[in-house]
Amino acid sequence: MQKVSHVLAAAGFAVGLVVAGSAYAYPGQHYAHAAKITMAQARGIALKVEHGRIVSGELEREAGGSGLRYSFDIRTGKVTHEVGIDAKTGKVLENSIEGPNAD
Repeated sequence: MQKVSHVLAAAGFAVGLVVAGSAYAYPGQHYAHAAKITMAQARGIALKVEHGRIVSGELEREAGGSGLRYSFDIRTGKVTHEVGIDAKTGKVLENSIEGPNAD
């Protein structure tokens, strides 16, 4: 019986690690409760503005618009664009070419 309880405890611990490790699927997801649009919706808007491949995305607090935005780096050929989408309105706040020292 003691062996079974150790196995169950280990299994519970492993599940806890998986859940804790995946609690935030993208940077800034802890702000998602304040967003009116989802990451998936923002990705769709960004890809309509700049056709390419999204190489990174995050939700961040930043000046402009509502102060909460999804920011995507979209690779088109050899150029990377930063596209910012307001997380409350879905409005495009930024579409610029990333320089060599992108953050």
